Amino acid sequence: MKVASKLIISIDIGTTSTKTLAVDQNGRILGTHSIGYPLHTPQPGHAEQDPEQMTEAVVECVSQLMKKGGWSAEDILCASFSSANHSVILMDEGGGALTPVITWADLRSASQAGMLNEDGTGLGAYLRSGTPIHPMSPLVKLIWMRENRPELMAAASHVIGIKEYVFYKLFGRFVTDYSMASATGLFNVETLDWDPQNLAIAGIRREQLPELMPSTGRIQGLKPAYADRMGLSADTTFVLGGQDGVLANLGIGAIEPGVAAVTIGTSSAVRTAVKGTLLEPEGRLFCYALADDHWIIGGASNNGAIVAQWTAERLFPGKAMEDVIPLAAEVPAGSNGLFFLPLLAGERAPFWDGKAKGVMFGLTLAHSEKHMLRAAMEGIMYQIAAIVSLMKQCGNEIKEIRASGGFARSAIWCQMLADILGVPVTIPESVESSGLGAAQLGLYAMEDGKGPLLRWNAGNGVSYEPDMVTHGVYRELLPFYLNLYQALKPSMHEMDRLPI
Repeated sequence: MKVASKLIISIDIGTTSTKTLAVDQNGRILGTHSIGYPLHTPQPGHAEQDPEQMTEAVVECVSQLMKKGGWSAEDILCASFSSANHSVILMDEGGGALTPVITWADLRSASQAGMLNEDGTGLGAYLRSGTPIHPMSPLVKLIWMRENRPELMAAASHVIGIKEYVFYKLFGRFVTDYSMASATGLFNVETLDWDPQNLAIAGIRREQLPELMPSTGRIQGLKPAYADRMGLSADTTFVLGGQDGVLANLGIGAIEPGVAAVTIGTSSAVRTAVKGTLLEPEGRLFCYALADDHWIIGGASNNGAIVAQWTAERLFPGKAMEDVIPLAAEVPAGSNGLFFLPLLAGERAPFWDGKAKGVMFGLTLAHSEKHMLRAAMEGIMYQIAAIVSLMKQCGNEIKEIRASGGFARSAIWCQMLADILGVPVTIPESVESSGLGAAQLGLYAMEDGKGPLLRWNAGNGVSYEPDMVTHGVYRELLPFYLNLYQALKPSMHEMDRLPI
C-alpha cells in the first residue's frame, strides 16, 4: 500500500472507555471499536481506575479494529493518542503501580487546593504552569499523597499518568508530551520544561517525571508481544499526541480566532485556540499546549450531562433521559425564577472550588418537576456562559460555538446554549472530535510539521441561531446566578465541618 493511502489509527483513552478509529488521510473514519471500564469510588471524594484494565482496553481496541477492517501492519501510517488528563499513578522501581489511577474527578485533595489558594502559593504555581489550582491537578494530588500516604511517596520511583503508563507498558519508556504535561501543574509553559518551583511544592524530583517530547513526538520499538496482539509491527510509528480536550478543538476545526469548542459529556468544557500562551490573572482559565505555537485556553466544569442525568432519574424515575429532556421546553427561559447551582461534584471552572455543593434556589409552590429539570439544564449552561465570559475578559471574542458531546444530539440543549451565549452553535457531522484531532495530529507529525495542522475537520451539520429576545432574559439572569454562588460559598464550605 502506498504511503498516501495508509491509515492513521487514533487511540482515545477516555474516562469511561477507550475508543479507536481507523482514519484515512482525507479524514474519513473507516472503522471504530471501543471498550468500557468502570470508575471506582471506594470512599467519598475518591475516583480511581485500574491502569492494567485501561491498558488492556487500548491493546484489545486496536486488535479488534485491525481485525474488523482486515488491515495489516503495512496498511498503517502511524498510531496517534488522545487521553483524558490530570491522572496520577505512582510507580515503584520495578515498574509496578503503587497506586490505582487517581483520576481528574478525584476530590480528596480539596483542602490542599484551598490552602494553596489562600496563601497565594497557588496563583504563582498557576502563572508558571497554566494549570488552575484544584483537586483535579496532579500537583495538588501529590501534596495530598505526601501528607496522607508518605510511605507510598517515599517508595515512588516515577510519577506518571494513564497515557504515560500505557506507553511504558507498550515501549518500556517513561515519556510524555507537552500537551499532557501542561495539565499537570508541574510544567512551565514558557520554558517547556518541568518547573523546579512547582516540583518543590509537590515534593517530587525531576528524575521521577517522564521524558518530555512535543505532541508530535514519534517513537518506535513496540514490544513484540503487544505488536502481535495489536496486529501491528514493532516498527509501527506511535505519535505521542495529546490530551483529549485540546485535540477536540483540532478535530472540529475550532483553532481559528473567534471560534470556541463546547463539549458536554459527563463533564463539560469550553476551549478556544490562541497563538502563544495566555494566562488569566486570577488563575481561573487553563492554558494547555496543542502543537507548535498553538495553545488552548478555557475552562472545564465537573458538572455536565451527569447533572441532567441525576435530575432526570430522581424526578422522573423509570424514564430515559432522552424522553425527559423535551419536558424542559414546556417551561419558559429562566424557569419562572428557579435557579439550580449544578455543583454536585464540586467544581472546576469558573469557581475552582472542590467544596462547592448543589443548590436549588427560589422554589415555590408554583414550581413543578419540569421547572426543576429546566433549572438544572440552565445551571449547566450558566456555568459554560461564565467560562465564556472569562475568556472574553482575556481578549478572546467568541463569535461561533462548535459543539460536541452527547448533548449535541438534542435540539433543546443546543438551542438553549445558543440562547444563553447569544452566538450561533454549529454541530459537526462527526462526534468523534478528540479521535479525529489525534488522527490529524498524527498525520501532521508524520509530515514533520510541514503540512497544515488543520487538514480536515468533522464537517458542519446542523446550526442553531440564538433567539436574541431569550438571550436578553438570560443576560439579565446570569449575574444573579453568579452572585448566588458567591453568597452561598461560605455555607458550602462550612458544611464540610458539620457532623453529617
